[in-house]
Amino acid sequence: MKLKVATAWLGGCSGCHMSFLDLDERLIELADKIELVHSPFADIKSFPENVDFTLVEGAITNNENIEMAHIIRKRSKFVISFGDCAVTGNVTALRNFFSPEEVITRSYIELSSNKNKTPNDYSNLAQLIPTARPLHEFIKVDAFLHGCPPTADQIWFAISELLEGRLPEFQNIFLRYG
Repeated sequence: MKLKVATAWLGGCSGCHMSFLDLDERLIELADKIELVHSPFADIKSFPENVDFTLVEGAITNNENIEMAHIIRKRSKFVISFGDCAVTGNVTALRNFFSPEEVITRSYIELSSNKNKTPNDYSNLAQLIPTARPLHEFIKVDAFLHGCPPTADQIWFAISELLEGRLPEFQNIFLRYG
């Protein structure tokens, strides 16, 4: 039986998912072993139940990220912080030197040709939290896959080990357990 695997993209640049795609021909081999049940690569609207493991890219940056992180934790047996934004906040956390209002004003008013609307003007858009934070500050994380982004070889090793029922070991350089 194939393992149910998910990936999620929170507050980040999608570089970790691009590295995942850099698995190239190994993606075909992986497709024989897993069922990808949620990912930005697929048009799946809701996060499913009973996921074997989930790779979560990106820091927690807004109220929707918080909600999604809790759903992922509740519905996943094993959660991996996928890349340095999820692990430490990394580049995403550079905004922490400014208030959410300053970030929005700079991004949507000062640097935009459309100076009339900000995301705060729309009730259906996620609201920024005061600071971008790593995933483990909101949910229990089982492993940390470091890198900005992690290399395709690191991703392949981690997934291969999990598929074999083993916890990947990178001598605490790239992956450590929480």
